[in-house]
Amino acid sequence: MRVLYVSKALVVAAYRDKLRALAAHVEPAALVPARWRGAEPEPDDDGAAPRPRGAACRIVWADVRWAGHNHLHLYRRPGAVLDGFRPDLVHVDEEPYSAVTFQLLRLCRRRGVPAVFFAWQNLDKRLPPPFGLLRAHVFRRAAGAIAGTEAAAAVLRRAGYCGPLAVIPQFGVDPDRFRPDPAARAEVRARLGLGPADFLVGFGGRLVPEKGVHVLLDAAARLPAARLLFLGDGPERPRLEARARRAGLRDRVRFAGRVPSLAVPRWLAACDVVVLPSLRRAGWAEQFGRILVEAMACGVPVVGSASGEIPKVIGDAGRVVPEGDDAALARALAALAGRPGERARLGARGRARVLERFTHERIAAETAAFYRAVLDAVRGRAEGGGP
Repeated sequence: MRVLYVSKALVVAAYRDKLRALAAHVEPAALVPARWRGAEPEPDDDGAAPRPRGAACRIVWADVRWAGHNHLHLYRRPGAVLDGFRPDLVHVDEEPYSAVTFQLLRLCRRRGVPAVFFAWQNLDKRLPPPFGLLRAHVFRRAAGAIAGTEAAAAVLRRAGYCGPLAVIPQFGVDPDRFRPDPAARAEVRARLGLGPADFLVGFGGRLVPEKGVHVLLDAAARLPAARLLFLGDGPERPRLEARARRAGLRDRVRFAGRVPSLAVPRWLAACDVVVLPSLRRAGWAEQFGRILVEAMACGVPVVGSASGEIPKVIGDAGRVVPEGDDAALARALAALAGRPGERARLGARGRARVLERFTHERIAAETAAFYRAVLDAVRGRAEGGGP
């Protein structure tokens, strides 16, 4: 089975491990933006031109119009890629209301190639023009859909999608990359000027209001022993740095900025706990919280707010606190700071949860099985004379 995987997310090197995992089940090729948000795709381990580690997979790095606009970007001449690769199925790794999903499904329709799309959207929303029309077209033309969570699947059904549907996370983690690493822990902590007994709390993600990073800063102000490490960047960074100074946290906070995805495991290994304090906003609730499964794979205990999908991702492998409650978050962190044995127990439970549910291999196997089911259904309809 030849599958063309279309995804802007594959500019991130760690996500391209999914292609390696898919290559064990299908013959994949990928269509990926050559630039996104004004940046080149991340290189792989050896620093050469980006390619999936250990996978025999062709990647087409293509020009896009409106690079950096999640739901408005379009590929230039994607039909040539379809004609050159001649896939049996196309997987458009984008929401059904995205312009690029509409673009690819129209091209697939003309060529008689079935296509599936992906959805994270976990809240019912009235889409403004033209996105509602794009989604309606995609719903009619798609051969199948993959939702990242049960909540996203329910949103698709309520919006009118009636076709084949599977619930599979978009990306997993490579447990060989994301793993407990005592050597990396010691090296990074020494670089940060931390001793073995210092309590380091980490966060990873975009510095935007909905991630609730200010709640973590307020919680840390209640914990004189806590040190904070922020991996990521975003428009909130100046305000967060000012808030840290006002709270007297300047010497206890490190803003590391954007970290290459393949370097993230070393930073996570240095943490004693990782926190995702997301807050629900109008039209948005945390759709997954990837940093949680990355930290869990590294054997690091996690604490998250009771927002969106966070409690379901954590399960019994961490702690969940009310969203926006800095006092509750401070109490949860204080309890873990004083109990290294409990941190070790939760860390082991979190890694076991990732190995069971969230590896690239597990997600690739489930995705390939859905591809086969979709193609079987398409062929069955064709043999029966259906539409």
